[in-house]
Amino acid sequence: MPSARPAPRPTVDPHTTGPARAHDVHDVLVVGGGPSGAACAYWLADAGWDVVLVEKKRFPREKTCGDGLTPRAVRQLQDMGLEGALAGAHRYEGLRSCAYGMSLELRWPSHPSFPSHGYVITRHDLDQLVVERAAKAGATVWQETEALEPILDPDRGLPAAALSAATPRTRRADAAAGGAGAALAPCTGAVVRHRPTGTTREVRARYVVVADGANSRFGRALGTARDRSYPLGLALRGYYRSPRHDDPFIESHLDVRDEHGRVVPGYGWIFPLGDGRVNVGVGLMSAEGRWKGVNTGKLMAAFLANAPASWELSPAAACGPATGGKLPMGFAVGPRWGPTAVAIGDAGGSINPFNGEGIAYGYETGRLAAACVGAALRGGGADALAEYERRLTDAYGLYYKVARHFVGLISRPRLMQACVWTGMHSQPIMATLLRIMANLMRPDELGAAEVAYAALASIGLVTPPDGTAGRVSP
Repeated sequence: MPSARPAPRPTVDPHTTGPARAHDVHDVLVVGGGPSGAACAYWLADAGWDVVLVEKKRFPREKTCGDGLTPRAVRQLQDMGLEGALAGAHRYEGLRSCAYGMSLELRWPSHPSFPSHGYVITRHDLDQLVVERAAKAGATVWQETEALEPILDPDRGLPAAALSAATPRTRRADAAAGGAGAALAPCTGAVVRHRPTGTTREVRARYVVVADGANSRFGRALGTARDRSYPLGLALRGYYRSPRHDDPFIESHLDVRDEHGRVVPGYGWIFPLGDGRVNVGVGLMSAEGRWKGVNTGKLMAAFLANAPASWELSPAAACGPATGGKLPMGFAVGPRWGPTAVAIGDAGGSINPFNGEGIAYGYETGRLAAACVGAALRGGGADALAEYERRLTDAYGLYYKVARHFVGLISRPRLMQACVWTGMHSQPIMATLLRIMANLMRPDELGAAEVAYAALASIGLVTPPDGTAGRVSP
């Protein structure tokens, strides 16, 4: 990497001023300023590369999310030098698990790599902090600038027509076999539009990072597709005033019921923000289209009606309308790399199927991508980007495969109820599950969580490989 870093550059808009001109070819273009894109831009800029990040909204902006930061997410923010900026956010100590009239308080476990606390902070505030950190490190950030379409270069890889002609299932099969047809189309930039003025321009770069979220339009233009046999999360959340806004635990309810009183595969949450509000939501995890007809709005209404009275949740306490979205999980989206591009975070379907967590995995995949793109810039080329997929597999492949099997199991109501009922009668069992579901197994000792996960993983190893946009089984 370059030994000298560029001087920090301000956040700029392309219609006014900035170090970039239309004919410049940047080292990296990052499309999207959410957790994965901002983290990737930070690590690349911090290493001295010329990075341009385009974000279609202006920060701060609202974003539908549970707003909870687990120890994995906190670790990434610490490494970016941002935990001090979280001083005003609500710090919490663990998870209160509730079901069938019972509750268990589970503190975050000790771990050699992760802290034993989390934070609750709105994405409105959090995403701005990380984008500003990337800009301070040297990234050029263009806000209110939308990437309309990629600039393709067939000479740098497979022709775009060959990729677009392949069906999503063909691309997934090619990816599982390591086939070249799995690659993203070769991309050397984007046509972008500054939304306030309507002006458009081309932004060219040696490499492109796709980070525009779960509904990634830019990624689809390069060939990504979602495997519909993989788990899909549906979530709805809103903010409510509550006297328990500074509770030291986030709360998860494992017996969420639909309007007919039937338990569904998912959970409800109440996350204290410490500012008079709590983030309240419901998440539904579905495999193979099961539970497709469930209405999340009705789930939310039922959850509010049955939430513990001490939270004082009601429609009258709402701070505004609830918002929701779909969450592609467990690497459901692919391909995630090509000769000049990588897809990260939600754009690569990296949400944890065990618990619906996306922020930590956005930061982590952004950081992994930055390392591989940096290697490509130093001369590694497409081989370095192929290494990104291998590193994803090493870090999450088997874990996500086990998680996908888990979602399939909890989609069966009677089995889910039996498991939750058993777990709620045992603090050690639930503590073990927390460590597994939050991906906090220890590498340095063999405890109950590590043994239980090893057993689950062994099942994942012997089951037939599932179709995916990327090899996930060893």
